[in-house]
Amino acid sequence: MRRGRVLVVDNEQRMCQVLKAALEADGHYVAMAFDGQTALDTFAREPFDVVLCDLKMPGMDGLQVLKELKARHPGVEVILMTAYATAQTAVEAMKQGAYDYLIKPFETDELRLKVARLIEKRQLAEENVALRQELRHTFELAYVVGRSEAMEKVYRMVQKVAPTDATVLLRGESGTGKELIARAIHELSPRADKPFVAVSCGALPESLLESELFGYEKGAFTGADRRKEGLFQAAGEGTLFLDEIGDVSLATQVKLLRVLQSHEMVPLGATRPIPVRARIIAATNRNLEEALHAGTFREDLYYRINVFPIVLPPLRERREDIPELVNHFLRKYGGPKAAIEPDALAALMHYTWPGNVRELENVVERTVIMTGGGVITRADLPAHIVYSAAPSSPVEIPAAGLSLEEVERSLIVKALDKAGGNKTEAARLLGVTRRRLYSMMERLGVRPP
Repeated sequence: MRRGRVLVVDNEQRMCQVLKAALEADGHYVAMAFDGQTALDTFAREPFDVVLCDLKMPGMDGLQVLKELKARHPGVEVILMTAYATAQTAVEAMKQGAYDYLIKPFETDELRLKVARLIEKRQLAEENVALRQELRHTFELAYVVGRSEAMEKVYRMVQKVAPTDATVLLRGESGTGKELIARAIHELSPRADKPFVAVSCGALPESLLESELFGYEKGAFTGADRRKEGLFQAAGEGTLFLDEIGDVSLATQVKLLRVLQSHEMVPLGATRPIPVRARIIAATNRNLEEALHAGTFREDLYYRINVFPIVLPPLRERREDIPELVNHFLRKYGGPKAAIEPDALAALMHYTWPGNVRELENVVERTVIMTGGGVITRADLPAHIVYSAAPSSPVEIPAAGLSLEEVERSLIVKALDKAGGNKTEAARLLGVTRRRLYSMMERLGVRPP
């Protein structure tokens, strides 16, 4: 049996002594407190795995003690005890985060078993987190690659915020790896053994996003023929990752704000709120400050999610990570025989990567497929990458005095010219899709020949 630290809180000293003796017989360290404030002071001086607290006490009652403990020490488990049980009190206790609820008189053997199981579960979780942190203390996570100064700064911030319950806002361009960093925060947190649930807010229409997040009751709307659990519930005590939060409508923003403020939500069609215990990590590639001024993002929600912001640098600002990233993707998609020649790697280093790490991964995967997992040469790379790295290439780019938009426009015009006006062929030469070529032409004002 695992040994733990237990704090017994009851204004009846005799009850405290009986429970203390029973738990000490199992080898646990047990401290006693005869009122709520003393319990909080005792916990502040030394840590405990479990708190056994009476519900009815003079002054601060058990629910107040529970609320204060959970606010100051979210990881502690509390078992409430009472001789005056009501359904309403039980619901309130569980809503405030109580692990269990015992009605006096109860068998001490029942309590000893609950405490033993709870301590074992807690210590196993702590050992799991400690092992993860030990294995990854240098941040060598399988899905996070990079040793540049910019990324080391991100890693340090992740390591500081991961053990807390603070809401995190990840900011950065598309493709910089915001979801990977969100997963890293989850993996390095005490919630690592709980679910990690991700949702792309921008990919769902407003009505569907609301039902996905909050769930709904049977009959809540036409077609709701059964009850559906929302993602807040699915995340449980784990982490809910809200990607592209800048794309959420104002109506849904109001409901998200309520969840963050009250830690409870009301499913569609329901009349009573249910508690929300998941940690929230949000992400956006938008300028939220501009959205505030434009009135498309609520100021109060902004301050609720911007508790601990982390900005992910674009790949063009950490080019020294490109060789390591390339090798990582070569191993992932090509196996041990896949390799790249120095001049091909130099071309990748020279390119600006508007799609960031995601674009680099796609390029490496595509090239590995084209080469059959062998050695990648410069000629194997997409044309637009080679052209950007070599001004003397068939689609020549004047090197001096051009903005990035002018360079892009020049590439498109010359690719179209080389392809004889065939947009499909021009897109192939540039290494982009036909749809993206049309989008680039429209954005840059390029007219077809």
